[in-house]
Amino acid sequence: MKVWGVVGWKNAGKTGLMERLVAEFVRRGISVSTIKHAHHAFDVDQPGKDSHRHRVAGASEVLLSSSGRWALMAELRGSEEPGLEALLAKLTPVDLVLVEGFKSSSHPKVEAHRRETGASLLAPDMPSVRAIASDCGAQHGELKAFELDDTVAIADFIAAELEL
Repeated sequence: MKVWGVVGWKNAGKTGLMERLVAEFVRRGISVSTIKHAHHAFDVDQPGKDSHRHRVAGASEVLLSSSGRWALMAELRGSEEPGLEALLAKLTPVDLVLVEGFKSSSHPKVEAHRRETGASLLAPDMPSVRAIASDCGAQHGELKAFELDDTVAIADFIAAELEL
């Protein structure tokens, strides 16, 4: 599977860019999955539901299935968080996996940047960043620079880089 990332500081526009890129690649007939890294605790389950009760009881994994979708929840219970490669191995093969976060992984990335955050660019310290998408014309060296909302141009760049 081809892998491309979107990174940036909080409120830099990463999720919006991810959402638009998924829609654009799907429109082009490219199958896409996503991986999102969270820096905080989260829960996709609800107290009182059977699957939540299974997890609380100590199950390592709970697979919930219906006619519309299935979800696998795995409890780390003190184990180390799996790296990106281990998570990629859990996905059903697709043409493209878009990854939000995982800044320190070596896959190629576009950096989302918004002036309003007041944050500096990540690109100068992150050699895996191949392009910058910003709302203020931010640039670094020879990296391609895009307007943050120019989804088609960003998708064209990613497709060319990955030979999709």
